Formats: sequence, C-alpha cells, structure tokens
Amino acid sequence: MADTPPGPTGEPVLGSGRRYADDPFAFISALEESYGDISRFEMGPIPTYLVTDPDAIERILVSDADQFSKPEFQGEALGELLGEGLLLSEGETWQRQRDLAQPAFSMRRLLGMADRITDHATAMTDDWTPGSTVDAELETARVTLSVILDLMMGVELPAERIDTVQSQLEPLGRRFEPEPLRFAMPDWVPMPGDAEYEAAIETLDDVLDEIIERRRGTEGDPSGDDGPMDFLSVLLRAQGRGEQSAQQLRDEMMTILLAGHDTTALTLTYTLFLLSEHPEVRERVEAEVDEQLDGEEPTAADVREFEYLEWVIDEAMRLYPPVFALFRTPDEPVELCGYTVPDDASVMLPQWGVHRSSRFWEDPDSFDPERFSPERGAGRPRFAFFPFGGGPRHCIGKHLAMLEAQLILATVLSQYRLEFEGETPLELSPSLTMHPRQEMTMRIHER
Repeated sequence: MADTPPGPTGEPVLGSGRRYADDPFAFISALEESYGDISRFEMGPIPTYLVTDPDAIERILVSDADQFSKPEFQGEALGELLGEGLLLSEGETWQRQRDLAQPAFSMRRLLGMADRITDHATAMTDDWTPGSTVDAELETARVTLSVILDLMMGVELPAERIDTVQSQLEPLGRRFEPEPLRFAMPDWVPMPGDAEYEAAIETLDDVLDEIIERRRGTEGDPSGDDGPMDFLSVLLRAQGRGEQSAQQLRDEMMTILLAGHDTTALTLTYTLFLLSEHPEVRERVEAEVDEQLDGEEPTAADVREFEYLEWVIDEAMRLYPPVFALFRTPDEPVELCGYTVPDDASVMLPQWGVHRSSRFWEDPDSFDPERFSPERGAGRPRFAFFPFGGGPRHCIGKHLAMLEAQLILATVLSQYRLEFEGETPLELSPSLTMHPRQEMTMRIHER
C-alpha cells in the first residue's frame, strides 16, 4: 500500500493555502480532474487529503463513521461561535443532544406545521410589488430565519430584531473565508476582523438571551415531558430536570439559529437564479405547481405530489451546494483509495468537486433537473450527491429544509416570476457556506 497520494507542491509554511484561498472552487475542481479519487496537499501545516470517490465518502460518513471525528481546526475556529452544539460536539454529548433534538425534527411534526411555513412564505410575497426588485438572498434569508424561529424556538421576532440577526452574518462569514495566514498561524494570534467577529457573537448572544428568557417558564412542569415540541422547549424542559446546562442550551440555539436557516436560504436563492436563467425549466415547474395547487396555497399533501419541483431543488444543490465541503480526521491511520491516511491529517469531502465531476454526471455544468429522475439516476453512486452529508451525523434539518424549500418555492412560483438582473456568471464566496458575491437582484413579474 502506497504511503502518499499525488497532489500539488505547495509553498513553504503556507503549503497550498494561498492557492486554495484565492479560489477554493477552482482548486477543488483542478485536483478532482487531475488526480481522481484522492489527492494530498498542505493547508498551512495541516496535511489535507481530498477524497472524491463516492464509495470512500460513504465509508467515512456511514459505514466507518465511528473511526472519524470532526477535525480540531474546526472546533478551534467555530468553538467560540457554536460551542458544543450539534454541529461540533462529539461522543456522548452529541448522542444525548441528538436524541433530544430528534422529536423536534421528526417528519410527522414538520408535516403538521407545513401551513405555518406557507404562512411565512405568503407574508413575504404579500410585501412584494410587481415591477419592483428584491434581493433574493436577503428575502429568502428573512423568511427561512422566521421559519426556524417559529418552528424550532417557538417565537416570532419583530422585523428590527430579524434585521439585527441578519446584520451579524457578514462579519461572521468573513471570519471563515480562507486566509493563508490563518492556515499557518495558531488560532490565538490576533487577525484582522477578529473584533467584529466577537462583537457579532455578543450581539447574537443577546438576541438568544431574550428568546430564552421569553420562553422560560412557559413550559408547565419543568421536570415533565408535556408541552410544545419545538427544540427550545425540549431543551428548557431538559434543563428543568437538571439534564442541560445553560451553556449547552445556548450552544444548541446558536447552532440552530445560524445553520438552521442559512443553507435553506441559499438553496432557494440559487434555485430562483437558475430558474431565471433557464426559462424552459421554469415553465415546466410552473406548470406542475399550477396543476397541483389549482389556485390554492401549498400544503403538506402537495409536497408529497411534487416531483419536478423536487428535482429542480436537487439540481440547484448539485450545482451550488450551500455546504461545499465537509471535513473529518481519522482517529487512527486508515486506508483510503489505496493510500494510508495518518491520524493527524484532515480529510476533505468536497460536495463541490463530486457534484460537478464528469465521472459521475453527464455534462456536469449544465442545469438539467431530469438527471434526478429514477431512470437517469439508476446506477449512479449514492454519494455522488450528498448535500446534507450522510450517516449518523447527516444534517438533522434535512427534512425541514426540503419541506421548507418546496413550500416556499411553490408559494413564489404560483404568483410571481422572478427575473435575475445581476451579473453572470455568479462569483462565489467561500465561508462556512457558499454565498454569491454579487447582490442577487431580481425583478418581480406577476404571472
């Protein structure tokens, strides 16, 4: 078994960090095209293995998931923000919190709340004026934030507090954009933007404190199991039983607040953009929505019947995966794709590289929702498409995200046609999630 897979030669100290930071998407694609299933490069001092073989990805995320952990560099960078929330916690802490969270994210509960998601979508479109423009990224972030606050925290915030939350997202995102010096420096070394990052966390903590105090005392018997099943209510009752610290509760709420709305908003943004750019697809999905809804607002029953709309959303996530790479580290040396990966290495699983690989997708850069039909999907490796990860640590909000995306899109498409007026091609900004750099200005046309 060979020791080291092929890969680019980097610079002293920085490794390939500068090239990655300049354009991580082009870098990932170049390595996937040049080296195939596995390649190695250095991200500053960290040896990094890029794995794009779907079978190996399935091993890492599913069958051998207990042999891999979240890498230390993620905990160091994100720890101040998310603490020991579901995204970063490990072992018994993660399992306990996952078990607590599961009822709040059950498909049965979510389907029973579909009308509330539609209400939020309708409130958004009721504020639109035909002929005017909206920033699609901002609009979708507002509506998905409202949904997560309602369904997972049991609150509705006034518009100014929603704006307060949204205004913190930019300094938070900048902190996690790739920066070569950060790759090479210890996490404690001060860097530009750190003060703004810490101020944004403090502001969001204040918002969460308000929400938690507002809900505290409304759960009936704090040691019982009766009461609302939103995630905050579940955690407050667990805290009443002495099973949840104030810090753990805060970490979970921060994780849900940020991770729970951003990825869905980006999925909606990219889907609306792609529909604007491909009128033949837009007309077909409009026809499906019109036939299914027959002039009514979308419901959970309608979501069960949508087919092409779901393919459209999947294809948008294939081309523009909001989470463009996952990271793991092996707990001990492991064999992957014929090479030994040491236990001090970072393993990168790039949705961006796999979703756009010509090895798994015909004409991979084209927008073709029908590639997700059962006939065309037969024989495709399972992990050629993994927008929500996989295995025991798959995204707990997957069902909510897909339900939400279909209900919101159906609400929009049944009333309006949005025309993108920004510059193309899209320039993409890498952070914790993949955002468009330009404003996503869209003209509203009444259908």
